[in-house]
Amino acid sequence: MRVKSIFRVSFSALVLFLLPVQSVLAAPPSTVTVTTDRAILDFPTSITFHAEFQSDVPIESIVLEYGSGQLTCGDVVARALPSFSPTTSTSAEWTWEMKQSGSLPPGARVWWRWRVTDANGNETLTEKKEVVWLDDVHPWQTISGDQINLHWYVGGDSFGRELHDAAVEALQRLRAETGLSTEQDVDLYIYATYEDLRDAVFYEPGWTGGIAYDEHNIVIIGISPDNIEWGKSTIAHELTHVLVGHLTFSCLSDVPTWLNEGLAVWGEGGLDATSQQRLESAIQSNTLLSLRALSAGFSELPDKADLSYSQSYSVVRFLIEEYGKEKMTALLTALRDGHTIDEALNIVYGLDVDGLEDAWRASVGAPPRAAGPNPTAQPTPTLVPTFVPFSGTSLLITPTPFAPPVTIAPQPASPTPSAMAPTATSAPEVANAPFAQSNNLWLIAGVACCLVLLLILVGVAVLIARRRNQRREN
Repeated sequence: MRVKSIFRVSFSALVLFLLPVQSVLAAPPSTVTVTTDRAILDFPTSITFHAEFQSDVPIESIVLEYGSGQLTCGDVVARALPSFSPTTSTSAEWTWEMKQSGSLPPGARVWWRWRVTDANGNETLTEKKEVVWLDDVHPWQTISGDQINLHWYVGGDSFGRELHDAAVEALQRLRAETGLSTEQDVDLYIYATYEDLRDAVFYEPGWTGGIAYDEHNIVIIGISPDNIEWGKSTIAHELTHVLVGHLTFSCLSDVPTWLNEGLAVWGEGGLDATSQQRLESAIQSNTLLSLRALSAGFSELPDKADLSYSQSYSVVRFLIEEYGKEKMTALLTALRDGHTIDEALNIVYGLDVDGLEDAWRASVGAPPRAAGPNPTAQPTPTLVPTFVPFSGTSLLITPTPFAPPVTIAPQPASPTPSAMAPTATSAPEVANAPFAQSNNLWLIAGVACCLVLLLILVGVAVLIARRRNQRREN
């Protein structure tokens, strides 16, 4: 009798345990419908993401996932948690403030989607949508071809075509002379004035006339129709930054500013007469800047910034003319592979930074470098701090901030459309399947473990009962 009682208790416990499991497994998936899903641009200040949802059961969680189409070392997704009412009909909204995070470059492609979870634990991932981060104030025109997309709004067709031709010629010349190239199209946004350019981005030095965002393949420059020759050389300068950025891109690279800017001035054709004269004057007066100091950002002061560019170009010119262009490519490759500038210089040239400065000073007739501890790098212009997750972006003409994610979460690799595509979508059913299968598998595994445990307990109870009965009979 006692054995039967034990079986009855065990069976009842098993039934009571399986009842909620059965109800969870049998819960029908709810349907979440997106009635509104849009991004509202307030260029250059913010992007507001807004969506409205309908569901069969109350919605318990809404997460916004977003990002921009740029080079990264892995799949990176930014997440925001907007406030909402947990009902069957609700809306969610969240604003990306550029003044807090730093500007995206004009023309950057921003994507977003919503991850919605209902009261039953069912998760829905909405379609991935995309918008171009650009103002609607200027009447933008575009000329495309030969890996250059040039966008402008002042100067007429002839102005745009002349700049596009100059950009194509610079790209071809850089490929032939330095071996630098890119497989993707480069977008050039030409602002009519410096004021228009500075109004489009935050936290750039006042003397900035052009900015290269190599991780986005975007260049922005302020070029007026009466300054077109300067504009052509500046296009070549900024395109060099993009190509160098692509060659050295990795999570490990750190290209010093003197090397990056020196190559860019080399790419535009060298120094003008005024800059050359200022460099020669600094050589004669022994007011040159330390090469280690030039590894960081250049000064905000225009005169010192101009000397920084000129001196950087002179050092790069010395390396190329003395040792050849192939070794310059080897130097950039070593930096891409994670070596410090001292290590990379030693590998390729047998010199560290101080040894390079000594050799360069001797070549231009400058006094020897002052002995002493390594000088500290010059401070960069004050910027709002930003965090670049898994990114290998290098320092360009000036620090080029971009919006950091609120929360970073690596995602499983999955086939996604190109970042440059007009739109990118992912079907909710396909996105939801792995999550649903994963939840069910864990639940089934838990049930199986509990069943095994109950059977073991029942077996132990039966053995104990039998032994007691045998003792009584004896």
